[in-house]
Amino acid sequence: MNRMSVLQETVFGTRIAEDEVDELHTYFVETDQWKKLLSGEVDIVFGSKGSGKSALYSLLVAQENELRVKDRTLFIAAENPRGTPVFRELSAKSNLSEENFRSLWKLYFLSISANYLRHHLTTSNIKNQEANEVFDLLSEHGLLAPGITLLTRLKSVLEYLRKLAPSFEGSVTDPTGVTYGAKITFEEPSIEERSLGYRSLDNLLAQLNNVFSIYKITVWLALDRLDVAFSDSETLEAVALRSLFRTYLDMLSLSHIKVKIFLRDDIWSKIVKGGFREASHVTRSITLSWDQKSLLNLIVRRLVSNESVCKFYKMSQKEVLKSAEQQSLFFYKVFPPQVDVGKSKPKTLDWMLSRTADGTKRTAPRELIHLLLAARDEQLKLDELGSSDREQLYLIGNSSIRSGLLSVSKARFEQTLCAEKPSLQPYLQKLEGQKTQQTPLTLTTIWGCSNEQTTIIIEQLIEAGFFERRGTREKPIFWVPMLYRGALKLIQGAA
Repeated sequence: MNRMSVLQETVFGTRIAEDEVDELHTYFVETDQWKKLLSGEVDIVFGSKGSGKSALYSLLVAQENELRVKDRTLFIAAENPRGTPVFRELSAKSNLSEENFRSLWKLYFLSISANYLRHHLTTSNIKNQEANEVFDLLSEHGLLAPGITLLTRLKSVLEYLRKLAPSFEGSVTDPTGVTYGAKITFEEPSIEERSLGYRSLDNLLAQLNNVFSIYKITVWLALDRLDVAFSDSETLEAVALRSLFRTYLDMLSLSHIKVKIFLRDDIWSKIVKGGFREASHVTRSITLSWDQKSLLNLIVRRLVSNESVCKFYKMSQKEVLKSAEQQSLFFYKVFPPQVDVGKSKPKTLDWMLSRTADGTKRTAPRELIHLLLAARDEQLKLDELGSSDREQLYLIGNSSIRSGLLSVSKARFEQTLCAEKPSLQPYLQKLEGQKTQQTPLTLTTIWGCSNEQTTIIIEQLIEAGFFERRGTREKPIFWVPMLYRGALKLIQGAA
């Protein structure tokens, strides 16, 4: 088997975790963070874009049957893991206050949990009076329709909220004269109201939690892709997510209904920066981080998942993965020592990590995997065209790695930065062909803005990871990382 045929068979997976759910387990390492998440010690997973939050979420989905059998834990997606996020439905409903949102989250979680419990009790032919009280009340208000999608369930909750807005009192009459009863209240009802059948959301959740505890079932209500769900409005995002975390804290005392949140750490920082006193109480969390060793392990695990690669280099998967030293040795069997050859030039792994890091100096697995995929494609193109290094020992040569970086740069710039920050795109495009090192004065000239406006744009680009702040406070310098240079054809040097 020659090198070219091995390369043709080699797969590195995909850079989007949702697209490789079935393959993830083959090159996933059970870290301490993963074990804490799986055991239920952790509820909140923070991480940068592409750091692996959705990979952990996807792996939890894949573990659904094991969780149910081993720990009687049910993993329920409260947001669509693929396709259009459920909560994009709220983009046009931004008039909801933080308190309205808090009620929405609780009612939505109550509806999802009750739907599962009713199904479980029905199929098991079990009758429970406490559970039936909750089911009947939700059904009375159209909040427990069976066999519907998450989006339809959310719409039912929204409809219930709209009928009660803005007072959220016991009942409301709409312009047509129809009166809606509101027996599910958002505050604790009085003794008289309770006698009339009024129940608070917190009371209903506690009642449902008690039924789950009787049958020793724990429900995990998981939310991922919240950055996409509320991307249309930063104001809506802030209100919705602050209320979500307050709801999470409200429900923390529930022993058998747990909310699990997967969120980008930059979005969490914005929530806290905007004012969030309860942040110190969010303690059951982890932040995904990647150092050189863990990123090397990620690359090598994807390599040795290919049987043909192991055979070609006469090494077993077990042998390669037994130590960090062995992983490094194997990496440099597959890749050349350097991408840019020279005494002062970095080793290949360092080159890869520095070129795929953004302005925060962090390398996300997504960009690194994309570089592997692009470099493989570039090497195959060279081989098919009859390159002079067809018989080289390295699976992928340095010129292919260098060429692959351009695809990564364009994808990160167009599909992430510009897609998420459309208001900044005109300023970014004006930087095309400019120098990689800028000052406030040079940027003011390029953008044609006032000094104040330039300062605002610079801070937004630093927050987005496009600029790295350098220099001094008196003489600041804004440096564009290698990741974005190819897409904008930037020129090395100071403006």
